[in-house]
Amino acid sequence: MPAPKRFRHVSRIGPVQVGTSYDGRGREKHTAACTAPRCGFSADYDSRAAAELAARTHHCPVR
Repeated sequence: MPAPKRFRHVSRIGPVQVGTSYDGRGREKHTAACTAPRCGFSADYDSRAAAELAARTHHCPVR
């Protein structure tokens, strides 16, 4: 069982949180995840700019 991710430099853009962590191989990854109920959006990116762009352009399908 893998260890849980430890996020640092977490910020919020609308309902989406963007955080930075290290993957299992020690590489830095950036995650964007929506915190709205029943949305389910989350994705990993190699750059912080890509994760923030995804957060800014995200629209929840569930309203």
